[in-house]
Amino acid sequence: MKKIFNKKKLIKRICCIGIIIYVIYIFIEQQKTINSYKTSQEYYQSEIEIKLAQQEALEETKSNINSEEYIEDVAREKLDMYLPNEKVYIDKNK
Repeated sequence: MKKIFNKKKLIKRICCIGIIIYVIYIFIEQQKTINSYKTSQEYYQSEIEIKLAQQEALEETKSNINSEEYIEDVAREKLDMYLPNEKVYIDKNK
């Protein structure tokens, strides 16, 4: 009879140890998943901040698009147009 009780206790202890090991394994895997989600969250949060800054710049450009200063800047930079009697210096190193 003692051997039967000892075997039952041994089986119960093995089951308990197995369950504890399984719980620890699940906990470690969940921590890895949580860490990867945090990394993704930080990446997407920085992307959102960049896009918001770009949106602000575009809205500022949109509000200034009909001003004479903006039109002159675009004409000078992109179209190489200048005012009459304006001296233009060209850098040969460029």
